Amino acid sequence: MNSTKRIFLTAIAGAATAFITMGSASAQQAGGGYPAKPIRFVVGFSAGNSIDSVARIIAQHITNKTGQSVVVENKTGANGMLAAADVAKATPDGYTVLISNSSTITVNPSLYKKMAYDAKKDFAPVSLMVSVPFILTVNPQNEPIGTAPNLKAMLDLAKAKPGAYSYGSAGVGNLTQLSYELLNGMAGVKMTHVAYRGTAPAQVAVLAKEVDSTFDNPSSVPKIKAGQLRAMAVTSAQRWHELPDVPTIAEAGYPGFDISFWVGALAPAGTPAPVVKTLSDLIATAVQDPEVKAKLMQQGNIRMLAPAQFEAQIDSETKQYADIIRKSNITLD
Repeated sequence: MNSTKRIFLTAIAGAATAFITMGSASAQQAGGGYPAKPIRFVVGFSAGNSIDSVARIIAQHITNKTGQSVVVENKTGANGMLAAADVAKATPDGYTVLISNSSTITVNPSLYKKMAYDAKKDFAPVSLMVSVPFILTVNPQNEPIGTAPNLKAMLDLAKAKPGAYSYGSAGVGNLTQLSYELLNGMAGVKMTHVAYRGTAPAQVAVLAKEVDSTFDNPSSVPKIKAGQLRAMAVTSAQRWHELPDVPTIAEAGYPGFDISFWVGALAPAGTPAPVVKTLSDLIATAVQDPEVKAKLMQQGNIRMLAPAQFEAQIDSETKQYADIIRKSNITLD
């Protein structure tokens, strides 16, 4: 082989290697190589609750889909703020993901003056996954509130006696309080707020007739079906599939009312958009698996929103809750 031919072939080989290398880098940049190692899902709440359950269902689905393990880590405390702060500081490569409830992202910024993360600037929304309604419950043995024929009649009773009737919440600034304050404002009602340490104690208070009503979560469904509690309405825009005969608050006479507790995935800000999209698409494929879909439906209404739609939802809710908090003069620090 003469030297000219050798130089020509060497040049061709070098060009081909460069092309392959560039193509590989381009594919990686476009999210084509993701995930290439285990992913960490950080959950700000204890194992066993709905946020953790959704995280584990999606984690297993992604593992089955890609062959890469997804580890769920519970980092509890401060209404999800410890987990959020941890993910906000993580390397923005798509391998550390926050699985959060709505309060941590859309409510906390209006309640706390000092936070270790900026909910707007420190995260890239990936996907909203499940949306869970609250259920306005009363004790059917507690007259007159518990025996009112419908929600409007119940609120008319409260309107006639400002402050005479009470509602329990899962804590000051909790979405259950914000939901009731929004409803009170729409109905022109003043009910006395009693804060508890979670929805379970608030439910016990309704059963014991300590308070007249509360916004409970779907864990109350068995007691509703057993007749121990009565469901007056649900907070979501659509009826809850577990209680198809219970109207939404909007249907019950207060158009536009729509508050739900959601579970979503967020990556650190700066995570490449193609990686965010790849992860979002992977999560969305969960609804294509009948078994996974059934498990998610046990946790709430499935609402797979892509990054842009999820970001718009966050922005809208943040403004809505800030307005409720301001009008209700709710403060924590």
